[in-house]
Amino acid sequence: MAEQDCGRSGGIYPTDCELTEALRNRAMMRNRPPERSAGWLDVLPRARQVQLLLLDVDGVLTDGAITYMSGGGEAKSFHSQDGLGIKLLQDSGVAVGIITARRSEAVERRARDLRLVHVLQGQQDKLIAYESILKDTGLRPPQTAYMGDDLMDLPVLNRVGFAVAPANAVSEVRQRVHYTTELAGGRGAVREVCDLILEAQGNLVRMRARFDR
Repeated sequence: MAEQDCGRSGGIYPTDCELTEALRNRAMMRNRPPERSAGWLDVLPRARQVQLLLLDVDGVLTDGAITYMSGGGEAKSFHSQDGLGIKLLQDSGVAVGIITARRSEAVERRARDLRLVHVLQGQQDKLIAYESILKDTGLRPPQTAYMGDDLMDLPVLNRVGFAVAPANAVSEVRQRVHYTTELAGGRGAVREVCDLILEAQGNLVRMRARFDR
């Protein structure tokens, strides 16, 4: 059936034809696949194999700022969109964990909220921590992804099957990874990676559909 050209009514209120056309256009836009960068498309085969996503904290789950509190603790801010992305990824069957060199009660609390499987804090040698996870899970490096932003992350980034850096990562890291996000750490970078993995594994539309009612 040919689409009807409603033209312009010129009235204050839209005609039935104009309303129908607007709804049709809205549906078409909603179902249209988003435009993806060449970098995103290039790494889909790697992301398709991921069964475990590991994350650094400072500069990845946060913007890297560390606020010392008068009582001796420290404050960190996490992005809510990252949290939902992690939950959707977990619901799709991909596990998520943390490897970080620092120790923080805020990180422990965030990890509990997100029900993360692997939470390794105080890891000065992150490669040792990563190797212990491989041993415990039986996973192989191509089945794992890691996201880090600084030099301490390079040993793990060099080992995993899918290495990712946020936009704010130091240049030495951005030059060594498979994918650099458009967004910065603490500003939705983790959500971007979660969406990428979900799309690579054919789960992005399904996981988002639960909210599209």
